[in-house]
Amino acid sequence: MLNPSDPKVQAVFLKGHLKLMSLGMKNSRMSGKQILAAVTKITGKDYKRGQYEKAIQDLERMQNE
Repeated sequence: MLNPSDPKVQAVFLKGHLKLMSLGMKNSRMSGKQILAAVTKITGKDYKRGQYEKAIQDLERMQNE
């Protein structure tokens, strides 16, 4: 069973969510700011509003390491 608190598992879900947000789809439960804050916890990098593509790239780099 996968551990949902594992950063690599979280990265997979966040990356999918970011891809949808970069296409203009919104989620009613998490704002873009909350998603980027979750990515910041994993990558350690700060993101400004709308930097979904940069966050996706950073998550992919982290997964490849």
